[in-house]
Amino acid sequence: MKGNFERPNIRAMKGYVPGEQPSDQSVIKLNTNENPYPPSPIVFQSLAEFDAATLRRYPSPSALAFREAAARHHGINAEEIIATRGGDELLRLVLTTFVDPGEKVAVASPAYSLYPVLTAIQDGQLEEIELNDEWLPDERFAEKANERGCKVAFIVNPHAPSGTLVSQSLIKAIATTFDGLLVIDEAYVDFVSDATHDLTQFAVEAPNVLLLRTLSKGYGLAGLRFGYGVGCRNIIHPMITKTRDSYNLDAISQALATAAITDRAYAAGTWAKINTERKNLSNTLTIMGFEVLPSQGNFVLATVPTGQLTAEQLFEGLKVSGVLVRFFNEPRLQDKLRITIGTPEENQRLITSLRILLEKEH
Repeated sequence: MKGNFERPNIRAMKGYVPGEQPSDQSVIKLNTNENPYPPSPIVFQSLAEFDAATLRRYPSPSALAFREAAARHHGINAEEIIATRGGDELLRLVLTTFVDPGEKVAVASPAYSLYPVLTAIQDGQLEEIELNDEWLPDERFAEKANERGCKVAFIVNPHAPSGTLVSQSLIKAIATTFDGLLVIDEAYVDFVSDATHDLTQFAVEAPNVLLLRTLSKGYGLAGLRFGYGVGCRNIIHPMITKTRDSYNLDAISQALATAAITDRAYAAGTWAKINTERKNLSNTLTIMGFEVLPSQGNFVLATVPTGQLTAEQLFEGLKVSGVLVRFFNEPRLQDKLRITIGTPEENQRLITSLRILLEKEH
């Protein structure tokens, strides 16, 4: 039909549905895993001192200053880092750079709902490999991906929406066995309580591993849209020099992201507060009858008490009361709510609203 220019795979697919972003600032927003604390004061200072007159010129094509700052932070080389428009751009670059149409992409499922969308855009084939009962990839994950002929595999670590952490030893074993490119989505790694958990050196030494990092969660910059990838030069180089959009990151975002990553001490202070609240909220929800999975992210996954309101009913009831959480109408998740860790005041508002809803049911 004239005027229908969509490719067949685009016409057949469903788009990504983001979490709700309310315009009402009084709403308690615990649905999209944002950091409840503002970014570093150095970020505010960098923004105030930014020379708007320089906007007439194009920014650094590869965000070199940020990559150098991130390299110092991780103890690696800038050539082993690519800066992207949020972690999502890196995911798209992986598929457009390394996956031909028709090739297969493995996902440790359930996982980030953008993976199937980007795979469909590339006209790839999604292969879901279910996590085990502990919400972890089993020891045969790599073998299963190899048997299905997968070119790329995605593992979220810490996992979302469960918050479970895959051990470094298992990640390394999967990478060693897998024949394709293993992408470890570490969007929530800043909140891991084990300070020894660090795969960056392994990533730059391994021939088939790419780490995804973002400043959205740990650094309180979700509105900036800034992420980066860490891997060996054979993986990073083609994305930087061939498939990345020209000038993909504007000058202001580069300046603010560079300021943020140089002040890890401030960010780490927010991580500590969030982890304390994660423990407190988990304990309170457990006392209320929820079953809460141990989490290493800035969120918890809570199974609702049986015999009362369903997870979807609680989700809707909380929304009416001005508290947003996340409900996934998917297998293994229909009886659960994913709740972002907020400030103590925000978490108390959540608990109060939950108690009112559950008491009404009685």
